[in-house]
Amino acid sequence: MIGRLNHVAIAVRDIAKAANVYRQTLGAQVSEPMPQPDHGVTTVFITLPNTKIELLEPLGKDSPIAKFLDRNPDGGIHHVCYEVDDILAARDKLKAQGARVLGDGNAKMGAHGKPVLFLHPKDFCGTLVEIERFTATIPPVRAFLPPPIVTAGQSGS
Repeated sequence: MIGRLNHVAIAVRDIAKAANVYRQTLGAQVSEPMPQPDHGVTTVFITLPNTKIELLEPLGKDSPIAKFLDRNPDGGIHHVCYEVDDILAARDKLKAQGARVLGDGNAKMGAHGKPVLFLHPKDFCGTLVEIERFTATIPPVRAFLPPPIVTAGQSGS
């Protein structure tokens, strides 16, 4: 059921300062800040060779990240996100095994424009878990086939 690690999310008080640490100090590829009002955060994604880091800054006083930062003034790891092929099947299987889905249990559009759900940290060793539907972009089979062999007197069609 569980797929690859999509990202690790880190809550920060100053997203520009944090992004600069990754860009200037570590030499990483860093996206522009993107407000996510439905989630109460502004996000920045740092692309790594094998996964991503998501920086989360509170957006509004009711932001869940603001509450996290109240409890963790220096910021820190907020959640991990795993990819799943079928988010509804994953949700149903997890619930059947006793995992608690946060919110109303229905997937919402995440920062990548894909459906996401959050799972209660008490059910996952103290870690807030996000699951995200993975949709692979698969090139057509033709892209993997060698070009046709054309002999004298034949056309390529």
